[in-house]
Amino acid sequence: MITLNLNGKDHSLDVPEEMPLLWAIRDVAGYSGTKFGCGMGLCGACTVHVDGQATRACITPVGLAVGKKVTTLEVLHADPVGQVVQQAWLELGVAQCGYCQGGQIMTATALLKGNPNPDDAQIETAMAGNVCRCGTYNRIRAAIHVAAGKLKEGQA
Repeated sequence: MITLNLNGKDHSLDVPEEMPLLWAIRDVAGYSGTKFGCGMGLCGACTVHVDGQATRACITPVGLAVGKKVTTLEVLHADPVGQVVQQAWLELGVAQCGYCQGGQIMTATALLKGNPNPDDAQIETAMAGNVCRCGTYNRIRAAIHVAAGKLKEGQA
C-alpha cells in the first residue's frame, strides 16, 4: 500500500511504486480531471502539481510522489491563484475542444505562483511542452497576462 496525499487528503492506494502517477490518480483514486494525452510527458495534458511544481503525471512514478502534496484540477478552484487563472480562461474564451486545457491551467497556475508577473518569453518557456491541437496559444498567453494583472491588483 502507498499513501498518497492527493488534493489535501491521504489516499491509501494498492499500487506498485512504478505505476505512473496519472493512472493512480485517474483509475485508482477516481479523479478524472487529469487527462491522458501522449504517455511520454510531451503534451502536458496530464499536468498536476507535486509540491506546487507542474509535473507530468504520465511519466512520474507514483512512488516519487509519496510524502509530497499532489494537486489536480479538481481542487484548483479552492486555490486563490487557480481561481484567477480559471476566471481569465473563461473571460477570454480560451478553450476550444478543451482537452488540453486542464494541463494548460495547471501549468499556468504553477507559473504565476512562482512568477506573478511573467513576460511573454517567460510564459513561452513555462508553457513549452503544453500542446494545444486547436492552436489557442495566443489566447492562453493573453489569459495568463490577464490573470497576472488581476493578481497584481490583489484579486487573489
